[in-house]
Amino acid sequence: MRRVAQVVRIRPEKADEYRELHREVPGPVLERLRRCHIANYSIHLLGDRLFGYFEYHGDDLAADLALMADDPATQRWWELTAPCQQPAGEAGAGEWWASMEQVFRME
Repeated sequence: MRRVAQVVRIRPEKADEYRELHREVPGPVLERLRRCHIANYSIHLLGDRLFGYFEYHGDDLAADLALMADDPATQRWWELTAPCQQPAGEAGAGEWWASMEQVFRME
């Protein structure tokens, strides 16, 4: 299992809309996440930053993320959520959610 933590900025004027969208994430979007071996997914908000965490239980994260990106339901979902976000300053070229380095974990 691989732990993935990411950060993206939220547009302050869109924070309430983003919260509302996530009150009822469409079932097909959740099912695609599961089929892509993603579990224990959560998103947290602090100031103008969204912190996302999930556990990946597959063998090829890049391939599963590509499957997700090709999914029509997920594409429609991203059309709703993307205007609420903007990449963090730490994001690499072409990266929307910036990957975070794990520096500590207690088992």
